[in-house]
Amino acid sequence: MSTSQPAGHLIVECLVEQGMEIAFGVPGESFLAVLDGFHAYRERARFIVNRQEGGAAFMAEAHGKLTGRPGVCFVTRGPGATNASIGVHTAFQDSTPMVLFVGDVGSDFRDREAFQEVDYGSFFGPGTKGFAKRVERIDDANRIPEYVARAFATAMNGRPGPVVLVLPEDMLRSQTAARPLKRVEAVQPWSDPGALRELLLKSERPLVISGGGGWTAQAAQALQRFAENWRLPVANAFRFQDTFDNHHPLYAGDVGIAINPKLAQRVKDADLILAIGPRLGEMTTGGYTLLEAPKPRQKLVHIHASAEELNRVYQADLAINAGMSAAARSLEVLSAPNTLPWEEWAAQAHVDYEANLEPQALAGMPAETPRGPVDMAAVVALLQKHLPPDAAITNGAGNFASWVHRYFRYHGLAKGHKTQLAPTSGAMGYGVPAGIAANLATGRVAFTIAGDGDFLMTGQELATAAQHGGKSIIVLLDNGMFGTIRMHQEREYPERESGTALRNPDFCGLARAYGYAAERVTETAQFEAALLRALAADTGTLIEIPLDPEVITTRGTLASITRAAQARG
Repeated sequence: MSTSQPAGHLIVECLVEQGMEIAFGVPGESFLAVLDGFHAYRERARFIVNRQEGGAAFMAEAHGKLTGRPGVCFVTRGPGATNASIGVHTAFQDSTPMVLFVGDVGSDFRDREAFQEVDYGSFFGPGTKGFAKRVERIDDANRIPEYVARAFATAMNGRPGPVVLVLPEDMLRSQTAARPLKRVEAVQPWSDPGALRELLLKSERPLVISGGGGWTAQAAQALQRFAENWRLPVANAFRFQDTFDNHHPLYAGDVGIAINPKLAQRVKDADLILAIGPRLGEMTTGGYTLLEAPKPRQKLVHIHASAEELNRVYQADLAINAGMSAAARSLEVLSAPNTLPWEEWAAQAHVDYEANLEPQALAGMPAETPRGPVDMAAVVALLQKHLPPDAAITNGAGNFASWVHRYFRYHGLAKGHKTQLAPTSGAMGYGVPAGIAANLATGRVAFTIAGDGDFLMTGQELATAAQHGGKSIIVLLDNGMFGTIRMHQEREYPERESGTALRNPDFCGLARAYGYAAERVTETAQFEAALLRALAADTGTLIEIPLDPEVITTRGTLASITRAAQARG
């Protein structure tokens, strides 16, 4: 006969059975029984204490991206859950498996607007079309194994995404003899690519766009073999730049914000687009202009893990419902003819990508410093030189990320490691906790690029890193403003700055207070030594770089945007 235990302990045991080794969260009195469960199972699972629920949810989302298994986050009711919603939204838009557990009011207080009570089905539910795939409340402790297993299955199956499980406080304190269910795995719908082969044989200018959730190293390797067999140029979707190795001679670049103009034209000129994995959202389609909705000019093959996503925005010529592992394995065995009409097209796509890696002088900058006092293109080149190939590169949202997005060559997942953690949802503050989570979960070097506004969204998580033995290298670009919004402001309302200027703290002093090493770099020549010190340090390091506000993008200055707006009248 099974021995009973508190339901809160069973929650943790079920998670361990599902393969969870690390969870993130902020403690709350609503789930004390679960915290006690982490104590009981402390030899098998770690609970990382965060300083704010948004940071905890970002860490869980990053963990889900890294492992392909749901990242786990625990928060308390009301403010805890609403703070965590930014990570849930990110997981939804990025197609990342994640399970958020919310400690809730006791069943006897429910529906009275008790202290911090929220209707989580309304707040997170599928009806929001942007938060959770599923929201469920566990009222019976004996059904905990069922709910946890279903949450993991739902988070991984089809289009991966977040699931929310609500845990009433009194239920967690009850005793149960229920036992965990066995580990669940994602179901892989299979694909028959025969019709795709026929479209390829009729094509003269095909282009692959890969990305989205659900990729494994094996799937990425199979995709690479498919591309090599058919000599296909491959571009990566917005902020999925590590899906295909950027060093590969068939790599064409990333399709997203600040796209290489030549790649944008290539997408338009293609006669066949093979979208393998991405959902073809606004950023990957250039605001639905590179591919016109609902019916693109190009022939479109769309392969996606969610049947509901297929033909939802774009009417594809061929829609294939398949998980990435199944799809890639099907494609790699697709026989190709000996000669293909697009080999020059593919070779030129890579030439265009490599040409885009060459930085240009920014109009209006002094001749002696044509890209500003700190040359960010040169900084990224040093990152490329010194960071190990398996380093996790993370960022939040802002123009600061464009330097890494354009100039850094991401090592592909095919080499065995996911190397890019970035939010397609455009969530500010993602990079700092994501980098810390990556280091805690893998022990690999984690590099984060952040802006001054972005950093202060979640900078308190440096304390989490110090407490739990994690570390990251953070390059913080400080231009004294919300740069992306200021750029748009100058474009629409030139010389009428409002609400975008920032008065910042002593970032180096702040980082040191949290337990990080810190230094300030004001010239390009200072950066390499600072980076080498950071790589050798026993703690995390913040490197602050004051950035001239004029250096607003990799291609132009703030003044040039103002002049263009004024010329339009």
